[in-house]
Amino acid sequence: MTTETLNARSITTKANVYFDGKCVSHSFETAEGEKKSVGVVLASELTFGTAAPEIMECVGGACEYQLEEGGAWQTCTAGQSFKVAGNSKFNIRVAEAFHYICHYG
Repeated sequence: MTTETLNARSITTKANVYFDGKCVSHSFETAEGEKKSVGVVLASELTFGTAAPEIMECVGGACEYQLEEGGAWQTCTAGQSFKVAGNSKFNIRVAEAFHYICHYG
């Protein structure tokens, strides 16, 4: 099931822009105090680092991801998600826009 709306208590109006504009997101906090971001990754192959554990939820488009260097590439499409450990890195390949919600913690 794909998340279509979230109730935000506060949202950062200035976008987080990474990788020369290939990834753009906005951070927000839900009414329950959960920290999240919502964004889009444009066609590219990128490596992200994490501080806290994350769940990447696909709400549109698709991506391929690799959780550890040399590991198997897996596909994530709308309605699916994948977990990333804290203090780690993951690779992502996107052919067309990948719309996501990142759930932290």
